[in-house]
Amino acid sequence: MFFKDKQRRTVDYLQTLKGIVTLLRDPGKTDSVYDVEEGLRNIKAAQLSVDFLKSKPEVAAIISERYLAPEPNIDALLKLPKGSLGYEYAFYLTEAGFDPNFYRKIEVVDDVSYVFLRIRQSHDIWHIITGMNTDVIGELGLKGFELAQTRRPMSIILLAGGLLRTLLNSPEDLDILLDRIAVGYRMGAKAKPFLAQKWEENWQKTVAEWRIELGVEPTPIYVP
Repeated sequence: MFFKDKQRRTVDYLQTLKGIVTLLRDPGKTDSVYDVEEGLRNIKAAQLSVDFLKSKPEVAAIISERYLAPEPNIDALLKLPKGSLGYEYAFYLTEAGFDPNFYRKIEVVDDVSYVFLRIRQSHDIWHIITGMNTDVIGELGLKGFELAQTRRPMSIILLAGGLLRTLLNSPEDLDILLDRIAVGYRMGAKAKPFLAQKWEENWQKTVAEWRIELGVEPTPIYVP
């Protein structure tokens, strides 16, 4: 048993290291994000993240339920009124050329793997509600939001890697990057739990209504 545990930790470590190196070279490599996250699934911090999430009753309930949404019908969502979450989500995906099911699937065997999968499934919705862009700086701003909301180890890894890469390759972008991270973290700390939401059962609700309900205020610039 000890040997198997040690072997598993070694495999996880190598998978995480490989993903981190690839991400530092090219932050657009989505598969590397999944490699890193799946390499972190057995560390103590991943379980502590789930414990933090389950300390909120509404999140604990959805984790227990293992709620996952069916594949969205993009054509049907585009027929909803402009401003509705469903329309804005479908328009966002269509304009960007994104596939709503692009994310890597993972077998749900425990709370950690469920949280991984549900956050992957709803990632683009989080972008829309927070107003964070999908460029590298916007993604890292969303990671600041995720860190406040979930304490995910992956958020910390990506933030650390993003800061290091910016420092070395484009230090002139540090100010705007730090601004987005600060805005994201503050927004996430103030907002109600995103992981508790069944977005896909309320596509008709407007983005503005969602923001009011969840206490989200997109901010153009961080003000201490």
